[in-house]
Amino acid sequence: MLNLGLTDQFREALKLLNLDMGHILQAEEEPGLGNGGLGRLAACYMDSLSTLNVPAIGYGIRYEFGIFDQLIRNGEQVEITDNWLRNGNPWEIRQIDFMCKVKFGGRTESYFDEDDVFHVRWIPDFEVKGIAFDTPVPGYRNEAVNLLRLWKSEAIEPFDFRSFNEGNYTAAVNNKILAETITKVLYPNDEPEAGKKLRLMQQYFFVSCSLQDVIRIHRVKGFPLEKLQDSFALQLNDTHPSIAVAELMRLLLDEHDFTWDAAWKITCAVFGYTNHTLLPEALERWPMDLFKELLPRHLEIIFEINHHFLEEVKNKYPGNNDLLSRVSIIDESGQRSIRMANLASIGSHAINGVSALHTELLKQDVLRDFDLIWPAKFFNVTNGVTPRRWMQLYNPEMADLITEHIGDGWITRMETELIKLEKFADDGAFLQKWKQVKLNNKKHLADQLLVHTGVILHPESLFDIQVKRIHEYKRQHLNLLHVITLYNRLRKDPFLNIVPRTFVFGGKAAPGYYMAKLIIKLVNAVADKMNKDLDVAGKVKLVFYPDYNVKKSEWVYRAADLSEQISTAGKEASGTGNMKFSMNGALTIGTLDGANVEIREAVGAENFFLFGLTTKEVYELRSRGYDPNWYYQSNAELKEAIDLIASGFFSGGDGSVFRPLIDSLLYHDPYLVLADYADYIKCQERVEEVFRDPDRWARMSVLNVARMGYFSSDRAIREYCHKVWSIFDVE
Repeated sequence: MLNLGLTDQFREALKLLNLDMGHILQAEEEPGLGNGGLGRLAACYMDSLSTLNVPAIGYGIRYEFGIFDQLIRNGEQVEITDNWLRNGNPWEIRQIDFMCKVKFGGRTESYFDEDDVFHVRWIPDFEVKGIAFDTPVPGYRNEAVNLLRLWKSEAIEPFDFRSFNEGNYTAAVNNKILAETITKVLYPNDEPEAGKKLRLMQQYFFVSCSLQDVIRIHRVKGFPLEKLQDSFALQLNDTHPSIAVAELMRLLLDEHDFTWDAAWKITCAVFGYTNHTLLPEALERWPMDLFKELLPRHLEIIFEINHHFLEEVKNKYPGNNDLLSRVSIIDESGQRSIRMANLASIGSHAINGVSALHTELLKQDVLRDFDLIWPAKFFNVTNGVTPRRWMQLYNPEMADLITEHIGDGWITRMETELIKLEKFADDGAFLQKWKQVKLNNKKHLADQLLVHTGVILHPESLFDIQVKRIHEYKRQHLNLLHVITLYNRLRKDPFLNIVPRTFVFGGKAAPGYYMAKLIIKLVNAVADKMNKDLDVAGKVKLVFYPDYNVKKSEWVYRAADLSEQISTAGKEASGTGNMKFSMNGALTIGTLDGANVEIREAVGAENFFLFGLTTKEVYELRSRGYDPNWYYQSNAELKEAIDLIASGFFSGGDGSVFRPLIDSLLYHDPYLVLADYADYIKCQERVEEVFRDPDRWARMSVLNVARMGYFSSDRAIREYCHKVWSIFDVE
């Protein structure tokens, strides 16, 4: 409705029927198609591709059951099925004119044809078919419509009538069950060993379907396959689809009779690889035995790719066996495995990180050797988010106020137009309107949280918010230590003059990630104790927003006063929540990590609350030998906060409940929570000082929004077009 310019017309039409459009929109299911930021980023990029009139298809899996729904019972996360398709999906169109066959398992046979040309035939154990479901993605106020094309797996023969006649009713539907399992559920665990076989099957299934579709579209248009790179650019969104390098080679070699050199030239020309992580455990590796079991032909092709590549490296760096070992696609140490980041790097013509810091760290550390071999391959494209959803749709009062003062050009030309708002940062009348919009947004969030948590909040308080996936590197427990520190101060002196605060946490923990789930339990335990304490009533409140998702984020981003972006420096690739908060008027408290670095440069250091060790200081501290217990013993407030948790104060007197978390902090502390604690507390005191001056805070808020134009996904897509995809006619 927004992109078609029909929002007001729909709202008025529904009023005539005595219907409220907001209630209707809230009834729609959220598509359960991704684990987190990667999917939300892709959605922003699809919106920008359409708005910029760049023809594109977003390929993925049509999961029947998406990322789990989160319940909080007795303070703990409980996962329940996300049956997002229970009532169907009115936006999708099932394509009945074509389908793809995908093979698994089996063996390969080599042979020579009548012209004495070598070939390989893959004889699979079983095959499934992929069915496409298309969701249209319209551009903003233009005639462009791109596609989100999601693949569902189905059995080629869903019913074995012979088995049924023989009385073996289970066997009669075995093929259907096996085939549909592939796209049945989004596997949410971050644990590296869990569900590997299913995940590899899922990744190969959607990659194979997508590449078959790309070739089909190219040939339907009448173009020769030798020119595939002239009509398609294929972007690998992290390592999850990197098996595409081997699959395109297989299709070209085995299905279309290309020579190795010709197929490799096409493959490298069409693929680009975006790396989204600095965490070693997130760089996928597949055990070779599993790979051989599921994808025997691809293993042969990967060995051949690796052979050619290592010969090239040997010629360039003779005698450097350590380099060969590090860059090889095959990891020979311990259990032999396939390094998918290496495959993606070797098979792509461009490699990019997603923030300036992240790209530099890739070049210095994670992909250091590939930068040595091919420095010209590396680019940076800092992430961006779409202003259509995250500002105009989800913060309509603020968007209308901006448009009233600078026109509506910012909606599609955010990089050049939004800066015009800066001149109103010292306009008293404008600041009053700005503050009123923020207060209204905080009231709306308070209403939502009352419904979902039963906690009554005060919109005039400072809304201090951290919503993101629960993970130790994102350091929700550092935030929580600040909450407990404030609570301890108030317990000692209930009349202490502090700025009233409302702390909001939200996010899901991977079901198998014990420590993340324990953090959720601690947040809820502290909230339960603190919110009932009459001595701190009206001073601090803490709530955990259950089942946080994109729909609920509508209320959160626009209401925040303070955005918590406090990951350990050098761990967050970019972040996009940091951008959404800032472009909706929140001020950021953060480390120099990911895109925080560029956000601080853009909005001005004076409008950003910076604390914590830098990436270099983190490295140096670890090199010297980090002793978290020293920080615990030498900081009275830190010791008091940790001791309060350890005493069982928040767990009914049972000190063992949170002991694993305490022990991790005191004896390991992999993400340097205790090292950054003191500086974080000081920085929060600066936050309080500024918030006491409403006009100063509002001015900083306006400047944050005005200077966030660079972080539009339109800018990011223009950079991909120019740097990676060789599309130069995008305005």
